[in-house]
Amino acid sequence: MSSGLTERRQTILKLVIQEFVETAQPVASETLVRKYRLNVSPATVRNELAALEELGYLMHLHTSAGRVPTDIGYRFFVENLMDRTTLSLPEQRMIRHQFYQVRGELDQWIQLAGSVLARTAQNASVVTPLRSADRLRFRQVELVAIHDTMALAVLVFHGGVVKQQTLALDAVRSPDDLRRCAARISSVLADLELSDVEDLLTRDQQQEGSEFGDFERQVLDLVARAMDAFEAQAQEQIYSDGLIEMLSQPEFIPALAREDAERAVERMRRALDILKSGRGLGSLIPQALASDGVQVIIGGENSADEMREYSVILARYGVERAVTGVLGVIGPTRMAYPRSISSVRYISSLMSDLLAELYQADQRSPES
Repeated sequence: MSSGLTERRQTILKLVIQEFVETAQPVASETLVRKYRLNVSPATVRNELAALEELGYLMHLHTSAGRVPTDIGYRFFVENLMDRTTLSLPEQRMIRHQFYQVRGELDQWIQLAGSVLARTAQNASVVTPLRSADRLRFRQVELVAIHDTMALAVLVFHGGVVKQQTLALDAVRSPDDLRRCAARISSVLADLELSDVEDLLTRDQQQEGSEFGDFERQVLDLVARAMDAFEAQAQEQIYSDGLIEMLSQPEFIPALAREDAERAVERMRRALDILKSGRGLGSLIPQALASDGVQVIIGGENSADEMREYSVILARYGVERAVTGVLGVIGPTRMAYPRSISSVRYISSLMSDLLAELYQADQRSPES
């Protein structure tokens, strides 16, 4: 598709996006010629705008004569046209000073990262807590009788994670029965991750005769469900900030027309739901954790329907192969991408540097 983008069309596309991000108004040819002093006539620019629309980079909004960027237009802009900027040195010094004031306080660093991102990008921010780079691995299980029809399963995982689950008994089980079952399951599942446990259960179900008794299989299912719930909860923990900044964007300010007001209110409701529940963001977090650099997901590139009108910019932070998290910003697709990307890049780099210093200091400290 980019084969139809001449140098002049690329210039006009860049100007349209910059103007639309700045004004939130459809961009007309006369505006471009007048404001940017183009050496071509408005008629020529109109022809180029029509060509960009036909190629899928621009579109009409309602019946306006002006054009606005499409998701494809924004994507081409981010990858090929936007100016690569960095935060100014005074901004960097001020931000770094704020972090050093709460040096060593991990919870405060996470909150501060969200606050700084929201302020610098003028949109909502999202930050996930640090989590171990290692996947949750099973260690052992203990089964303790509560009464004749109920037992307590104490699940122990590597890294000191302990979960307790009640287990309904299909029959009266003696303490020796519970100990033998727990010992067998602990032996079979030792050091396994969730995917390994699920594979074991699938293979056992598919073979002609199960190698586990009914009660053992009940405990295996319990372990798999507990591990799945723990990993899902870890992905869903998202700290957010900048709701006021996000809702101050023109997309959330109702116009006079009733349909525009209803659309703005619906956008506001969706934004609140996304930031409160993390819905729509959960699938993006594992991708960001597994990727290097800054990840930009624009509008319809999101798989979740509720995210189709938003762009998300994410980056991993932390200490590689030790502890990592994800931070970024979310806002309407009409976003100041250079500013947002540079903000996410700088804060993720700063957080990683600070955590590396803290981690190295912990490694050097003598064991108590």
